[in-house]
Amino acid sequence: MTGVLLVCHANTCRSVMAHVLLERMLAARGLGAIRVRSAGVARYARDGMLASLDARLVLREVGIDLAEDALTSTDLKRHPELLEAADVVVTMTVEQKQVVVELGGASRPVLTLRELAGEEGDIGDPVGQGEEVYRACRDEIARCLDKGFERLLALRAGE
Repeated sequence: MTGVLLVCHANTCRSVMAHVLLERMLAARGLGAIRVRSAGVARYARDGMLASLDARLVLREVGIDLAEDALTSTDLKRHPELLEAADVVVTMTVEQKQVVVELGGASRPVLTLRELAGEEGDIGDPVGQGEEVYRACRDEIARCLDKGFERLLALRAGE
């Protein structure tokens, strides 16, 4: 097992933002060796889709310049090795959590991002709703990652 797997529907918006935000948090704490991956579980998830322009724009506002093709989507159903390699899986919704468990993720901790932060509810999908919604989504993802960071490290360590 090598790290953290972040999951959303298509792996073009929420999980992409969570992926790069978590990588930055880990690097800032000298934990860059922890591998972060992301994937989508929706029926329309595909390998190779580009990260959303709106996601890239709002990431740039916080100092993360994600090139158009720097992080392309991954369909988790086609890549079970990502699930097998994950110490912890963090999803954006309860529905995605259930899909991950059905795909064989039950042998490791699988939590929604809000559960990781000690809260309830889903991180809503900002697709098609404009920069303000993406900005709010980015900030909510960052807040939950920050709040749940120590718990994430503990879960990854098997505690």
